[in-house]
Amino acid sequence: MAKTLLRTAGLIAAVALVPAVSASLAQSDVQTYRELDQFMSVFERVRGEYVDKVDDKTLIKGAIDGMLASLDPHSSYLDARDFDNLKTQTDGNYGGLGLTVQLEDGAVKIVSPTEDTPAYRAGLKAGDFITHLDGNLIYGGSLDESVDKMRGRPGTQIRLTVVRPGRDKPFDVTLTREIIQLRPVKWEIKDRVGIVNINAFNRQTGDAVRSALVSIDKALGGKPLGYIVDLRANPGGLLDQAIDVSDSFLERGEVVSQRGREKADIERYYAKPGDFAHGLPIVVLVDAGSASAAEIVAGALQDHHRALVMGERSFGKGSVQTLLPLTEQTALRLTTARYYTPSGRSVQEGGIEPDIAVPQLSDPDYKSRPRLREADLRRHLINEVKVDDRVLEDDGKPDPRFAATADTLKKQGIEDFQLDYAVKTISRLSTPAVLAALGNTARPAAQKRLR
Repeated sequence: MAKTLLRTAGLIAAVALVPAVSASLAQSDVQTYRELDQFMSVFERVRGEYVDKVDDKTLIKGAIDGMLASLDPHSSYLDARDFDNLKTQTDGNYGGLGLTVQLEDGAVKIVSPTEDTPAYRAGLKAGDFITHLDGNLIYGGSLDESVDKMRGRPGTQIRLTVVRPGRDKPFDVTLTREIIQLRPVKWEIKDRVGIVNINAFNRQTGDAVRSALVSIDKALGGKPLGYIVDLRANPGGLLDQAIDVSDSFLERGEVVSQRGREKADIERYYAKPGDFAHGLPIVVLVDAGSASAAEIVAGALQDHHRALVMGERSFGKGSVQTLLPLTEQTALRLTTARYYTPSGRSVQEGGIEPDIAVPQLSDPDYKSRPRLREADLRRHLINEVKVDDRVLEDDGKPDPRFAATADTLKKQGIEDFQLDYAVKTISRLSTPAVLAALGNTARPAAQKRLR
């Protein structure tokens, strides 16, 4: 009898909770519908009373853009034009000047120039502002309008007026448009060191990296002293390609994890057996333009002690965007997760700190030019577990290794100081004395040193 009463009481209590929960949900829904009613009221007012007639499509797109812009810098709505542009970039071919740009406070700001393009050859830098196109002010316009003006028939010219922080006056650069054939990976050999330059993470990048490593071995007729993986000014790209590239240099272990809204929403990605770099020493070069997928590669190789990371602190984009198709011609690019390096680090805001900070001394403006990073973007995601120990490590003394000027280096024939320093580092790691000190046995000693 007592058990029956308890069961009955429990059932009554459970039933009693239902109206309260339903009432709470109903109240939430009512509030949402009120907000939507308010949105429709504004839409109708603007549609009927704005000084110029605006079509409904423009108003609705503006509302969607505003909603997504209130979330973070990387979530956006892609109309048919944006969707096509994204597909052509991930496929590896697009037309233009070779610039990645964004809108900041009404001004067009260069995120990075793509290597071997008109913009790169003209010396445009990340952080430069474009104020005029062919003498016409573009400040205050939309990013799409500015990009459309910069694109055009290959062989035609356009004049850009550029404001570079640290310089007193704007300057003009005339560029000739061309079809941008994105080669995501290039390779070369310097002093028996293989250099793999990764410019972007599109659909061909993983295969291209492995092909480059094999080609370096063939060109040398044997193994090099080591490899340099150059990720500078690489704005990122496809997550699966970042995993594929990291896997080319790792024998085992986690490459990256991504974590969504819920605690249980975690995906981990692992390397498969097979190191295409033969366990030889690796230096990874990064700078403030190394972002997203580039940071995944640098973080994975750094955490597994497979490579020395050199250069300067990377961009700091530690979020994952998922492309969610809405129709055949439109899609939603939505931030759905944060990613973490194998040791559990988030690079969001803080970026990848190099093991050896090497300034780009061959750039005469390297000290004065501001670096644009994720932490500078409005509404960027906050890294809640970041730890900044740079103040503790900085003793304030100038490093005698980095005292040369750009003019001095130019006279010595050094056009890229960071790359030159990396090549010399690989050579030092591969000397017989170093190998002996590290204890060369069954596998290369340098592998023991870096793994």
